[in-house]
Amino acid sequence: MTASGTFGYGTEYSHMFDIQRLGAIVCKGTTLEPRDGNPQPRLAETACGLLNSIGLQNIGVNALIKEKAPIWASWHVPVIVNIAGETIDDYAQLAGKLDGVAGISAIEVNIGCPNIKAGGAEFGADPKSAAEVTAAVKTATSLPVLVKLTPNTSHIAKIAIAVAEAGADAISLINTMKGMVIDITRRRPLLGNITGGLSGPAIKPVALYMVYEVAGAVGLPVIGCGGIVTASDAIEFIMAGASAIQVGTASFTNPRSPLDVLQGIEQFMQQEGIDNLTDLIGAARH
Repeated sequence: MTASGTFGYGTEYSHMFDIQRLGAIVCKGTTLEPRDGNPQPRLAETACGLLNSIGLQNIGVNALIKEKAPIWASWHVPVIVNIAGETIDDYAQLAGKLDGVAGISAIEVNIGCPNIKAGGAEFGADPKSAAEVTAAVKTATSLPVLVKLTPNTSHIAKIAIAVAEAGADAISLINTMKGMVIDITRRRPLLGNITGGLSGPAIKPVALYMVYEVAGAVGLPVIGCGGIVTASDAIEFIMAGASAIQVGTASFTNPRSPLDVLQGIEQFMQQEGIDNLTDLIGAARH
C-alpha cells in the first residue's frame, strides 16, 4: 500500500507508473472541513528522515466525495480514505459521510497525528479514547476500519488491544514520531508549527519493533509502516508479523518506490521458492 499523506489522492502519481498494480492506495488525511494546514516552513530534512508539519492540509470530505471518489470508482486498485478529527463526533461524521460511496473501499482512522494541536495525539495515546473513536467509527460505517496507531506512547500493545476490542478490522502502525529542528542562525524552531512528525528510515527500527509487539498482542491483521524503502525493509515487517505494508516517505525521492518494493518482494519469493506470502507473515516470531 501507499502511506497516507505521501501519495496525495493517487491521481498525482497515475502517470508515473501503473498504480493499479498496488495492493491499495491510502489517500491523504481527510477532515470534515477543508484545511489550509500549518504555517510555513512545513518540511525539514533530517539524518535519514523527514520532519513534516503539513497540518492535514486537504480539500475536505465533501470535495473528496464529489471530485475524487468518482475517479477511484473506475480504478482496479482499492482506495482507503484516511480520516482525522478533533472530536469523536468528527470521526463518526466522517465515517458516516464516506459509507456507501462508490470508489471508497475502507477507512483508515488517524488517531495519532502529531501535527495538529488538538485531537489526534491525545486520542492515540490513551487506550480508552482510542477505543471510543474506533467504536464510533465502526457504528457509523459498514466499511472495513483500519486504525493507525501513534508511536508517541509507551503503551502501544494496550492501545492495540483496546482498538481491537472496540471492533477494528485491522491496525496500521506506526504514524510519525514527534520531533523538531532548530535553525541556529535564527535561533528559532525551523518549522512554523515548532514540532512536526518524523518519518523515513530513521524510524524504521522503532516501527519494526512496534509491529512485532502488536502482532503478538492482537489477532487482527497488522499493516506495517515506517521507513520502508526497499523490498528487504518490507520483508522484515512481514516477518515481524505484518500482513501488509505501506510505503510513505520513500515516494518523495522515488515516486515508483511502492511498485519497486512490490516487485522486489515478488523476486524474493521466487528466489526462496515461496508461493504464498502468508508463509512469510510472522516468520521471525517462530
